[in-house]
Amino acid sequence: MRQGEISSKGAWTGNPSGGVKAPDPIILPDATTRFARTATRLEALAVGHPMATWLHFMAQLSRAQQVAANALGHLAGPTQAAVDLAVAARMPPLAADGHERDIAWHDGLAVLLDTLDVDATTAPAREVIAALRARAPAWVEALADGFLQSGVDVEDAGAALYVAAALQVYFTRLAADLSVASLRLLPERGLCPCCGSTPVAGVVTASGQTPGTRYLHCSLCATAWNHVRAMCVTCGQGRGLSLKGFEAGSDAVKAETCDDCHTYAKMLYQAQDTQVDPFADDLASLGLDLLVAKAGWARHAPNPLLLIGAADSL
Repeated sequence: MRQGEISSKGAWTGNPSGGVKAPDPIILPDATTRFARTATRLEALAVGHPMATWLHFMAQLSRAQQVAANALGHLAGPTQAAVDLAVAARMPPLAADGHERDIAWHDGLAVLLDTLDVDATTAPAREVIAALRARAPAWVEALADGFLQSGVDVEDAGAALYVAAALQVYFTRLAADLSVASLRLLPERGLCPCCGSTPVAGVVTASGQTPGTRYLHCSLCATAWNHVRAMCVTCGQGRGLSLKGFEAGSDAVKAETCDDCHTYAKMLYQAQDTQVDPFADDLASLGLDLLVAKAGWARHAPNPLLLIGAADSL
């Protein structure tokens, strides 16, 4: 088997009459529960948290995302032939920086904004939402392109928060409709095999057919893919890896730091907390980010809902 290839789903390793089953290389998201699950976890983590008000707001945003995900009709995703061509070329079939978006994603954004309880938010947030509603579709498309490709100006960060949330809904719906059997891991294992985005965090399983397996979870489309443990998500090295925690935080959340590339990635351990959610637990562990950054490591990739200046608009 060449580097980068995977065994067929469900193939047995070792003795074919029994033993440990190989982990599924790719797990597609369930668009009917993805955002509701994150919202529930955020509400639980907000209890007694120093950033409780913000976590409650993010839970409200996640619930609005779930309403939008459920409300969107059929989306014009890539054909199976297009998916097969992309996979054969070792490219993500929903490449975030090149995918031609279905205009229906604007409907998801509208539903998301309509679902939010703006009366429960701050005055700056209400101003951002009102201004975003008034923007022309072309401006919104340009902001979405900036978010996915080149970056967002500080003055647009508030609006970009909601656009990013709507894009998460859109790409999650598209990923959920793909055939997992037709997908392959990318040569660059730290990127999502569906859309090519970076992971928000990794989760080390504690149950199922392959406990102890690490899955990275895409920050955009919520696809999970297997990534070898004890190997840096950023540079692929394993010599200088170590785990760092936060004394005031959960034992289930660690920062995996790499001395070779001086980056870190969040890792969550189900053995310590079976309810961990990569999207919620990442937001609730910002203290760990601050601690590790102060010690000299840069985050592997940002959380798309933690845009520069976005917190000022909440």
